Amino acid sequence: MTVTSSIPFLNGTEQNQIRDLLRRTAKTEIMPRFQNLSAQDVSTKSRDDDLVTKADLASEAMITAELQNLFPHAVVVGEEVISKQPFLRTQMADHEICFVIDPIDGTWNFANGIPLFGIILSVLHFGRPIYGLLYDPVMDDFIEADLGQGTCDFSDAQDRRRSLRTAQPRAAEDLTGYIHFGLLPKETQFTLAPHLPKFRRTSVLRCSCHEYRILAQGHVDFCLSSILNPWDHAAGVLTTQLAGGVSKRLLHENCMARNGAGQARSCSRKTECGRPPRRLLKFRRARIVFKSRT
Repeated sequence: MTVTSSIPFLNGTEQNQIRDLLRRTAKTEIMPRFQNLSAQDVSTKSRDDDLVTKADLASEAMITAELQNLFPHAVVVGEEVISKQPFLRTQMADHEICFVIDPIDGTWNFANGIPLFGIILSVLHFGRPIYGLLYDPVMDDFIEADLGQGTCDFSDAQDRRRSLRTAQPRAAEDLTGYIHFGLLPKETQFTLAPHLPKFRRTSVLRCSCHEYRILAQGHVDFCLSSILNPWDHAAGVLTTQLAGGVSKRLLHENCMARNGAGQARSCSRKTECGRPPRRLLKFRRARIVFKSRT
């Protein structure tokens, strides 16, 4: 790692090792199981449509083990481990280097044979994203964000690179984007629904990895999310920002507080609440928009 201004950025060799790891994981644990899962290979977590498969578990185990070998001083946290040990979530921002992985983002798509899923990996420095990868195992290409270099690049299966920029600003009636409408609270859905026709088009891919990839390439203008898990959004926030876009919470900066169970809650401006003790809490449950640069 290269230490610049006290931030230990990944060097080129380390980045190559991580990209190679994700490719090998996809070839070994993910793609052989795609459209080849039995009913016993799929189970539910928090909801009927919140799925986990054998491919999720096997790929997370492989990535975690190899990252721990490559970076023995770092902490590695995966989505599936956190689902069983939720206390780990509150500790991410306590570490100088923390790898956060979503071994298969878009598991519902994957489990239903839809080729719209990816691997998300981010590196946090005391809760701040400094490196992110959005990998498509189907096409074998990456979007890579590196805070140390200030770059957001697309890299194809032959490792040919090009830099990315988000879409140019345009009038609201011309905007297209992704809204996770079904995950919003019901009262928010009723409030938001009358405004949807004001946009040119809204949709959802059920895969944050691909939504951020499309956003960073300038093909859509915004993404509105409601459940801000760091494994879903940390890398995407960084790619959006380094591609020239902005990311903002739609709630007041002080409207996130952690209760005794380690959960985040939203509250109004008038409610007395504490500022999040760690930067990572920005990626908890709240409403946030990622849109093209202004």
